[in-house]
Amino acid sequence: MAKFAIDISPLKKYRDYRNFWSSGLVSYLGSMITYVAMPLHLKQITGSYVAVGILGVIEIVPLIVFGLYGGVLADSVDRKKMVWATEAGALVVVSALLANSLLPHPTTIVIYLAAALFAVVDGLQRPSMGAILPRLVGHDDLASASNLNSLRFQFGIIVGPTLGGIIFSTFNISVGYGFDLATYLISLFFLARVRNIPPSHEAEKPSFKALWEGIQYAFSRQDLLATYVIDLAAMFFAMPNALFPFWVDYVHAPWALGFFYSAGMVGALAITLTSGWTREFRFHGRAVIWAAIGWGISIALAGLTHSLILVLLCLVAAGASDHISALFRGVIWNQTIPDNFRGRLAGIEMLSYSIGPLAGQLRAATVAAATSLSFSVTSGGVICVVVVAILAFLLPDFRKYDSETNKYAIQERENRKNNENK
Repeated sequence: MAKFAIDISPLKKYRDYRNFWSSGLVSYLGSMITYVAMPLHLKQITGSYVAVGILGVIEIVPLIVFGLYGGVLADSVDRKKMVWATEAGALVVVSALLANSLLPHPTTIVIYLAAALFAVVDGLQRPSMGAILPRLVGHDDLASASNLNSLRFQFGIIVGPTLGGIIFSTFNISVGYGFDLATYLISLFFLARVRNIPPSHEAEKPSFKALWEGIQYAFSRQDLLATYVIDLAAMFFAMPNALFPFWVDYVHAPWALGFFYSAGMVGALAITLTSGWTREFRFHGRAVIWAAIGWGISIALAGLTHSLILVLLCLVAAGASDHISALFRGVIWNQTIPDNFRGRLAGIEMLSYSIGPLAGQLRAATVAAATSLSFSVTSGGVICVVVVAILAFLLPDFRKYDSETNKYAIQERENRKNNENK
C-alpha cells in the first residue's frame, strides 16, 4: 500500500514550499465559502436559473484578458510578490461583498461586479502560482508537489462548502464572507514568509510580442494543445455547478447544498491520497483522455436519477475522474515547459481549465431553463464523451505521450539537473 500513499516529502524538504502550501490551504478554505455564497445569494435575491448562470459568464472576458497578461507578468516579475499582491486584492473584493450583504436590500450589481473583479485577480494570480512550483521544489518532486497542491485545494472544496452550508443555515451569508476575509489575512502572513522568486535571466519584458511568442509555443506542441482542448470540451459540456442551488430542490434536499459542491472533491481527494502510483506512470496523455471520458459518463448518470445518494455518488466519481485528468495535465506542463515560458503558458493553462467551466455553467443553466434540469445534466455528459472521443482520435501524438521518451520532457529534465548541479 505504501506504493499508493501520497508522498509528503516536499513539505519536509522545502521550507518555502511549506509556507506557500500553507497559505493556499487557508485561502482556498475561505474562498470556497464565498464561492458557494455568491450563487446562493443570487438565488435568494432573484430565484432565477439564468441570473446564477450569468455569474460565470461575467468572469470570462476579464479572465481571458488578465489571465493572458498575468502569464506575461509571471515570466517578467517576482512571482511570489505577484501572488501576495493579488491575494491582498481578493481581500478587498470580499470586503465589498461583506458590506453589500449587510445592507437592508443587497444588490445583485455588487455580486456581479465582485465576480468580475475576482476574475481579474485570479487571472493575474494563477499564472504566477502555477509557474512558481518548479522554482520551489526539485524536478523529481514536481509530481508529488502537484499532488500536495491538489490536496490543499480538495480540502478547501470539501470543507469550505460544508462549513459554508452550516454558517449560512445557522447564521447568514455575511458571516461566511467575514470568515473568508479572515482567511485572507492568515494567507498573507504565510506568503510573506516565502522567499522572493525573481524572473529567470532569459525572461522578456511584458509585451504583446512576448505574449504572442507564448501562444505560438503552446500551439506548436500537440501534447500541450491536447491538454487544453480536451479539458475545455469536458468542462463546457458537462459542468453542472450552476444548477446545484436548484438541484437540491429537485431531489428534495435543500440542506445538502454543501454536499453537492464538495462531492466531486471527495472523489478527487481519494485519488490524491492514493496518488503514489502517478509518480511512476508514464502514459500521461492516455490517462487524461480516459479520465475526461469518465467525467462525462459520471455526469450523464447523475442526471438520470432523483436519488440524493446516487447523485452524490456520481458526482464523487466525476470528481475522481476529473482529478486524474488534472494531475497528469499538470505533470505534463510542469515537466516539459522551459522556465522562461512557464508564466505565459500558465496563463494559457488557466484559461483552458477556467473558461470551460464558466461557459459551461451558462450552457447548463440555459438548457435547464429551456428543457429540464435532468436533460441539461445528462445531455451534457453524453456530448462530453462523444467530443472527447473524437478529439482523442484526432490527436494521436497525445494518445501516445510517454514521459520517458517525450523530447520536451527529456530536455527539461536535463536542464533542471544541470541547474541544480551548478
